[in-house]
Amino acid sequence: MQARRDNTAGTSDRPFNNLLRRLSAADFALIAPFLLPDDAKPGDLLYSPGDDVETVHFPCGPGLVSFMVPNEDGRHVETILVGREGAVGGIVSQGYLPAYTRITVKFGGPFVRLPIGKLDAAKTKSRSLRNIFARYADCMLAQIFQSTACNAIHSIEQRTAKWIIAAIDRTDGDNIVPLTHEQLATLLGVGRSYTSRVIQTFKAEGVLETRRGSILIRNPDALRLRSCLCNEAVKNHFEEVLRGVYPSEEDSST
Repeated sequence: MQARRDNTAGTSDRPFNNLLRRLSAADFALIAPFLLPDDAKPGDLLYSPGDDVETVHFPCGPGLVSFMVPNEDGRHVETILVGREGAVGGIVSQGYLPAYTRITVKFGGPFVRLPIGKLDAAKTKSRSLRNIFARYADCMLAQIFQSTACNAIHSIEQRTAKWIIAAIDRTDGDNIVPLTHEQLATLLGVGRSYTSRVIQTFKAEGVLETRRGSILIRNPDALRLRSCLCNEAVKNHFEEVLRGVYPSEEDSST
């Protein structure tokens, strides 16, 4: 895709986050001095409900963050995944507002952090920077809408395939995702036994294999046939609103 090459030209020295690489040189220069590199581990907690939002977190490479909504029965249901296509924390607001969900690191890897005050100061200087983050917020909202519809109408098998594909999109392209049955059950908001039955079916059909703490995809095409089209809908919206940012095979080796 020519658009993707144009957007990332001359940005290979930036953190491997597509939203940061989408910024113009002038806009990136406004925040670059304040970006703090870090390494995140699976399970690291970024925000709990009620926490002041003081930092924007940018997953890089295979880093992946999940939003989990607590329920009255004590369970947490994951709503969306955010990888190198975006960021979490104070995207629209001016920060210091309470977080609504529990936000944790799903896949570890490099991250960069940005104090929310520095992002707000940069936004006041650049209309185009404000526009990029507003567009990303629109894409994130589309993910939430799509996830709500998906949970209401699609089967557990379709949703299992969808979540695995969403994870593959954000890994390094080797078709191995560090997801356990328990983590998939949390993503789906169902009991572990339901997820295990679906995984056993996929294994019997030669679609995937399970390894200790991970899933190996043997037949990605077959997995996509069993998935709903929710991932594609989100990708298409990203391409319309913020072209070249959603992860693809093309940027997995950048």
